[in-house]
Amino acid sequence: MRALSRASLAALVVVALSASPAAADPAAPCDTPASHRIAQVQGSGAATPLSGQTVRVEGVVTGDFQRTDQLSGFFLQDPRPDADPATSEGLFAYARESVKNVKVGDRVLVTGRATEYNGWTELSPVTAVDVCGTGSVAAQPYKLPSGGLEPVENMLLTFPQPLTVSEHYNLGRYGEVTLSSQGRLFQPTDRPGVDPALNKRRSLLIDDGSTRENPAALPPVVRTGDVASGVTGVLGYGFGTYRLQPTQPIDYKNANPRLPKPFPVIGNVKVASLNTLNWFTTLGSRGATNAEEQRRQLAKLVAALKGLDADAVALMEVENNGQTALQTLVDALNAEVGAGTYAALTHPYPGTDAIQVALIYKPGKLTPVGEPKASQDPVFSRPPLIQTFHRKGGGQPFTMLVNHLKSKGTCPSGGPDADQGDGQSCWNATRVKQAQALLGIVEDQDLPNPIVLGDLNAYGEEDPIDTLEAGGLTSVTKRFVPAPLRYSYLFDGLAGELDHALVGRQLLKRVTSATIWHINSDEPRIRDYNMEYNPPGLYQPDAYRSSDHDPLIIGLTLPGGKG
Repeated sequence: MRALSRASLAALVVVALSASPAAADPAAPCDTPASHRIAQVQGSGAATPLSGQTVRVEGVVTGDFQRTDQLSGFFLQDPRPDADPATSEGLFAYARESVKNVKVGDRVLVTGRATEYNGWTELSPVTAVDVCGTGSVAAQPYKLPSGGLEPVENMLLTFPQPLTVSEHYNLGRYGEVTLSSQGRLFQPTDRPGVDPALNKRRSLLIDDGSTRENPAALPPVVRTGDVASGVTGVLGYGFGTYRLQPTQPIDYKNANPRLPKPFPVIGNVKVASLNTLNWFTTLGSRGATNAEEQRRQLAKLVAALKGLDADAVALMEVENNGQTALQTLVDALNAEVGAGTYAALTHPYPGTDAIQVALIYKPGKLTPVGEPKASQDPVFSRPPLIQTFHRKGGGQPFTMLVNHLKSKGTCPSGGPDADQGDGQSCWNATRVKQAQALLGIVEDQDLPNPIVLGDLNAYGEEDPIDTLEAGGLTSVTKRFVPAPLRYSYLFDGLAGELDHALVGRQLLKRVTSATIWHINSDEPRIRDYNMEYNPPGLYQPDAYRSSDHDPLIIGLTLPGGKG
């Protein structure tokens, strides 16, 4: 046998080494297959059937929110749905960028523990994220009202229908807006035919994919009633509700434009009502916390009153400090509209609450008949203010009874004033007694042409309003304001009328029109006068978000007198 050359010998050594088992490449991470499909982890119920188990799933990234100021994770979805419509094809992986930075469209294999985090099915902790190529998942069309969102939890959804902005309370604080199908949502106790369960099924909370409070970059600043289209995102869960995290910008249409002035009312006397949302001259109490906030608040209230241009205005939530807060407001208003245009009545018995009701009027248009009156009935924590007027020079008189009935907050734990679960909240029994007392005042004092108005803290179909109507008074807003526009307050995404004007039979013949000026309830609170959370550039010294209640205006056509 012929001896091998050095070159041949070297070649044999290389071949031998390359064939050696000890020199083989380790298995690539993407070669480790999934142990479960996402649908198996989700299961067909409300919670994962694999809770506590370590699983490995495969999917395509549909939403990337990995930063620590975001959700600290990402959404992935199986592009090959299973045959069970009750099982979701999406999952949330609680994996920050430090685990593995991913992007939308990555095909990933994720290893982690299946868990139910406060109702949200997710993988946490995640021990491995392997990017193994790219893929795509089409957004699934979905329509409200929902039949239940659990089967599409964590999935990429798109809503082909127009959706209406119905809540924006936390728009500035947490970047949240609630949308609803079939128009805005109304309080079930405000009007007939409202189904609370259907309200919930019609609603969808839109989040901003972050954990930031008071984010510098806000979503669009919208009004309730505006309409969104092209809503697409991944459906997460948190704080007790499903929340869509948009994956593309939402197109909002201004379907509820601001009115620079209220719809005109017909008549020779114009009466209005406005809750001022704690107009206080004492700083650091219920209203402004500093002088600049107070200046901003005053400018907005003056703009609202100037826009109303009413002959008499009932006011609520004015600081109960004699005439100081009230006169400060009147002085600022007169500085805008002309010296002596408005005058303030003195409440003869404002009560001991921190706030009082008040009444301002135009001496050039109206003349008080007699002195202001008030009730000392202990059922009122904020006694009503009562004043009869006639037009300048005489004519038919009318009597304003300005009210701010017991609020729905700070509920007792038991007794007739506890929340009875009927949608009217707490203190309803007291509000009914206050309504009965008002009817007694009208009858006992034989008040001419009464108009009971103000913040009655009761929606249109609640017991206190029923009591006043059964006592012979008629709601002028129910009579004159179309149902879609008949609201003055927004709470928990539901619009309704807390501010009312009810008149006696004879005065009803003289009511010729009424309207509600939607300058407050439709506006997000980040537009108000407060400085601690609101973006500085949003403040304007205008009427919008001067309060949280909308003012109402009533037109009367009274015979006699002049002006």
